[in-house]
Amino acid sequence: MKDKRLLILEPYWGGSHSQFLVGLQQHIGAQCQVMSLPARNWKMRMQLSAPWALVCLRKLSPEQRRFDTVLCSTFMDVAVLRSLLTTLSGWNSTTRFCTYFHENQFAYPEQFGQGGNRQFAAINYTTALASDRVAFNSRYNLETFLDGCNHYLKKSGEMGVQATSKEIQGKSKILSPGLDFSLIDQVSVLREQRSPVIVWNHRWEHDKNPEELFVALIELKRQGLDFQLIVLGQGFSSEPQCFKEARILLADRILHFGYVPSRQDYAELLKKGTIVVSTARHEFFGIAVLEAVRAGCRPLLPDRLAYPELFERQYLYSENSLIESLGRLLRNDSGLDSDELMQLTERFSWPVVRQDYKEWLFGA
Repeated sequence: MKDKRLLILEPYWGGSHSQFLVGLQQHIGAQCQVMSLPARNWKMRMQLSAPWALVCLRKLSPEQRRFDTVLCSTFMDVAVLRSLLTTLSGWNSTTRFCTYFHENQFAYPEQFGQGGNRQFAAINYTTALASDRVAFNSRYNLETFLDGCNHYLKKSGEMGVQATSKEIQGKSKILSPGLDFSLIDQVSVLREQRSPVIVWNHRWEHDKNPEELFVALIELKRQGLDFQLIVLGQGFSSEPQCFKEARILLADRILHFGYVPSRQDYAELLKKGTIVVSTARHEFFGIAVLEAVRAGCRPLLPDRLAYPELFERQYLYSENSLIESLGRLLRNDSGLDSDELMQLTERFSWPVVRQDYKEWLFGA
């Protein structure tokens, strides 16, 4: 495998995308070359990712342009890129193109429904069509993508392209992103709190539905239930108002409230938790939840999106039952023992999944 050359193209290097690619390079055993851009201005990244990659490759000598496989994220426009590469001297036309879908634009109805943004879902579609191999991080991601493609292609009328979604399905597979739990495993924290500690470690944006969480916590506090709170995750300039309100209304329960850039500090805070909660409206996998579970938090998650693939029914709650379900956990011992957390998380670790990635990227 050491003689294999992998070109990684990531126009949106940040969050789960960068975390995934760092781990991949450490475990794949190939010669990797990365071309990337910072994680911002995602619409422009998608629109101009192909010309950007061409400009980057022109800076290499013809000998350096020979790769066995190109790995792209969904921010790459693979159809345009492959056409542009026909003009590049030294480019090997047999190079395999693999695209990994961390997310898909069809599953964001509030975006896809706005006519000007339909182009980004279309780029996802043509990218999958032009790729040799496609992988999705969950069945939910794959199924919503295929459903979106079918709905989109039905509008093509007499153009006769509806069957192309079957082509995409035939070359697609589900590959969970490898996770590196080593830092979490190494951290040792002495929990000083006897109260249950609730962790919420997601992006501070509306699609993660923080409003539902804080409504539930304020009600459980009103009921007199004992708990402490750790709120992590990255905030943005347009963060929901509920965070400011919760910081005031739950002030006496807060152990930590805000983003921590240090992975060490992040792992230590997770280790203080006993319950991790999600209220997400959009979730294609759930890396943050799995990290908290590895640290010993019992998950309490919606019975929708990708979560039913990751966890059994006992860890899920149904619509409108968060207050009841969380209250029940708070009244009982809610942490996980070491055997339970390993059983729930180890199958997603890099040592377990790396062979699947080697075969997907370089296998026959």
